[in-house]
Amino acid sequence: MRINKFLAACGVASRRECDKLVESGAVSINGKTAQIGADVGDDDVVTVNGTTVNVKKNEYYILNKPKGYICSVRDEKGRKTVLDLMPQGTGRIYPVGRLDYDSEGLLILTTDGALAQHLTHPSNEVPKTYLVKIEGTITEAGLNPIRSGVDIGGYVTKKCKAHIVETNKEYTKIHVTITEGKNREVRKMFEAIGKEVTLLKRIKIGEITLRGLDRGAYRKLTKQEVAYLLSI
Repeated sequence: MRINKFLAACGVASRRECDKLVESGAVSINGKTAQIGADVGDDDVVTVNGTTVNVKKNEYYILNKPKGYICSVRDEKGRKTVLDLMPQGTGRIYPVGRLDYDSEGLLILTTDGALAQHLTHPSNEVPKTYLVKIEGTITEAGLNPIRSGVDIGGYVTKKCKAHIVETNKEYTKIHVTITEGKNREVRKMFEAIGKEVTLLKRIKIGEITLRGLDRGAYRKLTKQEVAYLLSI
């Protein structure tokens, strides 16, 4: 493993910042000053400013994201990020995929880049289910364009599942399951059929749900859940 990747896996800093540490002479491998691009083996001892560092085990969390938080590590506008909801002392965790500022629900955060890539790569078609609330009424037949795919501005969405779960004169609630993750895709799908989304909440990724998690709360994923997410 390259030294910058190793240091990043230890939670020292980003790869770019780790390169700067190596250039400054702060990093040693087996007592010798490390060079940019050096490899680190299983038995090598790496120190940063004299302190030995080791690769941290990956961490996996599920969060019930509230509205008013962005899915980012930091925000140049000073808005709250989902990391503000996570415990102090976690590793270099990152949100997997995105829920926009006004959306809420299930979000996975992890240090595992391989899992993040698996869940977000379009070719894997990982199903994500949302609770969508719109103003007014719509029929099951009115959802057919969304099921078949609609143009959301130069892009036609893939076929998806959609069905009504509650309806009255004032609003309708719908479950929608998609297998892609374009920016604000679900909102744009309903805009394409003349309906405004007033609530958007992700409730499932595959078969992983928010069961038992209050808004703003988090928990660690189990080993079985991690293995499942890697398999879908």
